[in-house]
Amino acid sequence: MIFLFLHGGPTQIETFDPKMSAPVEYRSATGEVQTKVPGMTFGGTFERLARHADKVSIVRSYRTGNGNHDIKPIVHADTMNANLGSLYSRIAGVNNPVNGMPTNVALFPRAVDKDTQEANMRFGKFNATGSLGTAYAPFMPGEGGELQSDMKLKMPMERLHDRRALLRSLDRVKYAFDTSGLLEDLDRLQQQAFETILGGVADAFDLSKEDPRVVARYDTAPLVRPENISKKWNNYKNYCDNSKTLGKLLLLARRLCEAGCGFVTVTTNFVWDMHADKNNATLTEGMNYMGLPLDHALSAFLEDVHARGLSDKILLVVTGEMGRTPRINKKGGRDHWGNITPLLLAGGGLEMGKVIGRSTRNGGEPATEPITIRHLISTIMHTFFDMGQVRVQRGIPKKIAEISEWEPIPGLMG
Repeated sequence: MIFLFLHGGPTQIETFDPKMSAPVEYRSATGEVQTKVPGMTFGGTFERLARHADKVSIVRSYRTGNGNHDIKPIVHADTMNANLGSLYSRIAGVNNPVNGMPTNVALFPRAVDKDTQEANMRFGKFNATGSLGTAYAPFMPGEGGELQSDMKLKMPMERLHDRRALLRSLDRVKYAFDTSGLLEDLDRLQQQAFETILGGVADAFDLSKEDPRVVARYDTAPLVRPENISKKWNNYKNYCDNSKTLGKLLLLARRLCEAGCGFVTVTTNFVWDMHADKNNATLTEGMNYMGLPLDHALSAFLEDVHARGLSDKILLVVTGEMGRTPRINKKGGRDHWGNITPLLLAGGGLEMGKVIGRSTRNGGEPATEPITIRHLISTIMHTFFDMGQVRVQRGIPKKIAEISEWEPIPGLMG
């Protein structure tokens, strides 16, 4: 599972629902492009992705419910206020049993470029675990100095075994202190670190181990050079980081999935706020900064997983915390809007080449039955687990078991 979160609130109209028959103040400011699927059009920025429309499905009646900046599709009351990947690892285990790969990872720009900004946690903590406990938090390479090189074994094996013996000795007395569950969480995190190093999976986090030709195909940095981005926008640095890292982050996510990671959250910080104010570019300018890298990265990913025979084995979800107002504001942007949110899914064995639901003529409301965050969570969890079996597993939290009763997105699961 790769969950690409478009932080800031992407426009539904300039992405996957152009509404070119609507009045000029509503329809896509970037025009539209006809896709490979008859009747499915994308915003004009997505010319390359349009050629792969048969490999994706679009939901045009999805809504997240409010226009607040947060990370609600990832961390929500319906995910027990934990990262959705933490629910995955609570069922599947925190490490792959074969090689120790963490089953829940969150990737930010620093995972592929140490000179980018740290993860934006202002509007929500991607490493939240709610009541599940910190042992289920996503592993976040590159954050807090946790670079890929830190995962290499930097001591003789006999010294490592000595340290493990010491930890086992300490375990004999930890019961005297463990009144809050904290020590148990720390012990599990230590075990995860040992298993990750000894399992030899550190190479999966190292893009230098990838074929340089593949890295070049994913690379979005050449599309939007820093010198071609206007510095008058306060979001300038985020635009630069987004272009520099988005493609490589998706490549890294694919490598982690191949190596046994079950759930990868990907985001490039806060770039999709689209007011056309002092912080953010206009729709037409901003979609060049954000849409072109997204078009390239998604297309490279779809081509890559298809060539590797992984299309049905990896589910990609692309969405944000909200959509944008149907009417373009006087400055040439769109403001916060929770009644419609863009949503794209690819792979995972689901039905592709489909448009699920419709929006109203101006792109502001669902015209068919609304699809919600709960539908999305259910689709993801039912894709990877037999939720009926999960429901009867001993020790599974009740709120996770209840997902078995939620309806997935209609029309995707066959």
